[in-house]
Amino acid sequence: MSANKQRLNESLINYDPPEWVSKLDNVPKHRVQLVHPDTPIHRWYVPGVPEDFELYIKRDDMTGSQLSGNKVRKLEFLLADAISKGCSTIITCGGIQSNHSRATTISGHQLGLKTHLLLKSTELDPEKATCKGNVLLDRLVGTHIHLIPGDAVYNEDIHQRMENFKKKISEEKGEKAYSIPCGGTNSIGLFGYVQTFQELLKQKVPDNFTDIAVAVGSGGTIGGLSMSNYLSNSHLRIHGMLVGDTGEYFHSEINKALDGLNWSEKHPGVQSQDMCEMYEEAQGRGYALSSPDELEFISAVAEATGILLDPVYTGKAAFHLIKMMKEKPECFKGKKVLFIHTGGMFALFDGRMDDMVRMKGSLTNRIDAWIDVDKVPEIN
Repeated sequence: MSANKQRLNESLINYDPPEWVSKLDNVPKHRVQLVHPDTPIHRWYVPGVPEDFELYIKRDDMTGSQLSGNKVRKLEFLLADAISKGCSTIITCGGIQSNHSRATTISGHQLGLKTHLLLKSTELDPEKATCKGNVLLDRLVGTHIHLIPGDAVYNEDIHQRMENFKKKISEEKGEKAYSIPCGGTNSIGLFGYVQTFQELLKQKVPDNFTDIAVAVGSGGTIGGLSMSNYLSNSHLRIHGMLVGDTGEYFHSEINKALDGLNWSEKHPGVQSQDMCEMYEEAQGRGYALSSPDELEFISAVAEATGILLDPVYTGKAAFHLIKMMKEKPECFKGKKVLFIHTGGMFALFDGRMDDMVRMKGSLTNRIDAWIDVDKVPEIN
């Protein structure tokens, strides 16, 4: 056995699933250790929260440093599946600033796996490819980045590209490759947030909260949460803030993932639509497109609470959550809401916040030059 293969096999940990998923089919047998678990929960004093609501935050942006966010929880199971199947290369996909792709390539390199990323981009000239945000981290670890058209669709195009690439690796390198769908959303990826729900139970979330809200970018996080909430009889109301696409699409993706667990036979008549709520209004101008109000909200939250939201996922989700509290309070089961911060901070460094922080008179432009030691700057 090669040293790297031994290294990969030694990274596998036996997975002990909670009793409430034990009757499902195809429950993972292994995971790898990537996450810093038991991320904290605390009160979150976001500007604009109505007085009769209590808002808290679970800091899944603290699952790691360069592995920050929700994606790494799914990768504990997806990468374990790849290793257990003897794969040495990982292929995945996403937008140019994909948090999932960044987490996949970094965790892959930590474990000793080769990685290839198919990233959707409007700029297809490799010489002009960005070095900002998540892409800087992708490039630093030496991943292979393949720029693909920005309008590429997963089911119609990207999936086939990944299959073609797996075949090429097998034929030319004699190695096995493993493909991970966008966001890590499939029946295996769901267990990232089954594992997280065990954490929520330990933190007594069902006893202390009425609602959970989370950003939805591919469906795997809310799928794992909703499935676990249902199976454990926790009776929380789960709210998904869609940052792109439609509720119909995401319910369909979650139901497909559940099919891989033989869900319909074990729980006939129960689907994603019965276990969570989806809100399309949260996407605003569309996926990865920011409005001035959203960017101002991100800035205001950072100044008031010290919590950094990103413009693609958590910023949109939290912005719409506060709007719903004000305008549609009847959507909530109660008034104690937990927002799960799914990370994404590195997208703040893609340049879109630059004009906002430089705006004259803004809270983010408190900067001066103190040259003469005796002339103390004004205090505002």
